[in-house]
Amino acid sequence: MNRTQAIAAASFGSLALLLGAFAFQHLGGLPPCKMCIWQRYPHVIAVGIGLIALRLRSDLLILLGALAAFATGAIGVYHAGVEQGWWQGPTSCSAGPVGGISADELLDQILSAPLVRCDEIAWQFAGISMAGWNALISFSLVAFWLMAFKRA
Repeated sequence: MNRTQAIAAASFGSLALLLGAFAFQHLGGLPPCKMCIWQRYPHVIAVGIGLIALRLRSDLLILLGALAAFATGAIGVYHAGVEQGWWQGPTSCSAGPVGGISADELLDQILSAPLVRCDEIAWQFAGISMAGWNALISFSLVAFWLMAFKRA
């Protein structure tokens, strides 16, 4: 695989993950949580970088593409860990403790809770959630970006 093919594969991979996320959302009826949205931003950046890197020969662009793919993978690992209960997620989209607060504060907490929670698995395949699959695939996209860098 040459440099151009590796950049195209990495960029297309991010685009495919974005399209898959939108398909799950709009065709599958699975609205994204806040962390799902966070995972989309680096993919958009990676696609944009890829389009530019296909036109301009720049090692920096390739490394930025790898960084974007790594960032979404890292967010995916964090999100999967929140779903599995390995660590606490953002309080704005995860279940929080209810002890030590008044009934009014509890009601405010319930009413301000998002409709889609980050600590619940909406879909999984082979025991891996969408966030986990995003992480695995995104880290493989990092390998394509690095392959392009090596061939630069």
